[in-house]
Amino acid sequence: MEMRRVMVGEGLSCFLMVLMEGCTIGLTIMASTTMSRGMSPYVFVVYSNALSSIFLLPHSLTLFISQRESWRSMTSLLMRCFFLGLIGVTVAQNLAYVGLSYSSPILACGMGNLIPSFTFIISILSRKAKNEWSSSSFRAKVAGTLISIMGAVSITLYKGPVIKYSPSHQLQLHLSTKLFLFSSSHENWILGAILLAAASFTICSWNIIQVKTLEAYPEPMTIVSLYILFGTISSAVYSVFVERNISAWILKPNMELLVIILTAIFSSIIRTRVQKWCMRGKGPLYVPMFKPMGIPIATMCGCLFFAYSFHYGSIMGAFVVGLGTYTVMWGQITEDDVYKKNENGSMVPDEKTPLLQGDSQV
Repeated sequence: MEMRRVMVGEGLSCFLMVLMEGCTIGLTIMASTTMSRGMSPYVFVVYSNALSSIFLLPHSLTLFISQRESWRSMTSLLMRCFFLGLIGVTVAQNLAYVGLSYSSPILACGMGNLIPSFTFIISILSRKAKNEWSSSSFRAKVAGTLISIMGAVSITLYKGPVIKYSPSHQLQLHLSTKLFLFSSSHENWILGAILLAAASFTICSWNIIQVKTLEAYPEPMTIVSLYILFGTISSAVYSVFVERNISAWILKPNMELLVIILTAIFSSIIRTRVQKWCMRGKGPLYVPMFKPMGIPIATMCGCLFFAYSFHYGSIMGAFVVGLGTYTVMWGQITEDDVYKKNENGSMVPDEKTPLLQGDSQV
């Protein structure tokens, strides 16, 4: 009975995480579609996070009610949440969605998988990780980082031929219109890759601040509600100066509104709770292990639905980045095992990818 319960728990956790990646890719493709049809990525970031703030409002109110007699102790928390919102929403999400508007979902998947490699590089530069070439885990993380970077360069510089499966252009266009698929002719691949890579690097910095914040105040949902609220406010201020077309801020009851609502519900209510449940039972590295799963899912969607902006070269490059990601994570898992066995050792583990990683959607 106990063994069966463990197997059910393992299967359920795996299924939920694959489902979360599938939903993320689906929303990414839908967001790409709306942007290719004219929706401003800045408007999308503001409205989706504003709606998320409304959904998470009870968590914010709970904090202010419970801490009404100790406002001074809340100052540090609010400042941390402000910077989390500024970095994770205003900077990272705007970079990610603008980059997505210039490229495609498969490129977004590939660049999103650079986060473990960037985290390792930051840990080396900040001397949180030691240069121990005699350690197999350190060599694995170095090799994985190099593989990921080579894959990212490959995606940027070589797209390859476009994937086409239907002999009829009209049939593809009809399916693209009916099924809301990404089909943009306004691509700037290199700029999109740079912006997406910058978003991934920004998320690494965001993760570090988040780890420290959760250590000081271990209430994930409250942290989420506050940083999204601050991020919405700072994004709105920034977007007003960047997006001056008033008509872009007027939403109509069409696909744009649908994508904003689905994104807000998924990111604020569903994904965070599923990640919290999985990581509570499986550890901090369980959720990031499924991030590369977005690459085959995005590839499958592109093949099934005739999406023009999927290229053979970019798919191969994305898979190389995913291979590098798993290599870095294998090195991290090996290092953690050694660290746990040697309680009195001098090893310093890298910053873990925290519970709320990847909230930038792309």
